[in-house]
Amino acid sequence: MFTPSQEDVRRFFCSVYTKTISKTLTDSLESLAGQWILEHPEYHSHLANEERAVTEKLNSQSTSTNPFLHLSMHLSISEQCSIDQPRGIRQAVELLCAKRGDLHQAHHEVMDCLGVMIWESQRSGRPPDGQAYIDAVQRKATQD
Repeated sequence: MFTPSQEDVRRFFCSVYTKTISKTLTDSLESLAGQWILEHPEYHSHLANEERAVTEKLNSQSTSTNPFLHLSMHLSISEQCSIDQPRGIRQAVELLCAKRGDLHQAHHEVMDCLGVMIWESQRSGRPPDGQAYIDAVQRKATQD
């Protein structure tokens, strides 16, 4: 299993930002990350300076979103949907996207569900509950 460090993740996104701007992306993961980066111009200043990004202190008490966590969650959700893991997540996200009419907005709502699942897993010491995660996304897709 690939377990990148915080620095690895930050360097990856900064590199992808630079390659996106110069149109020199080299693989499908970079292309997908580049698409999400373009959806978030508010993060470009964080991504433009790799050395600052590596040393920047971002924590959960901050009022601003951690751009590296946020972009990582977009990639995670995209990957989950591409392989339908946990089983049923692709359909749940597609339903939510159809309801919202916007994949980006749907991803942000799915992030809330993903964050709750991870928090619950960490709090309880149990493995992540994929079915509870899918159920939460489906509720968002079917509520008025």
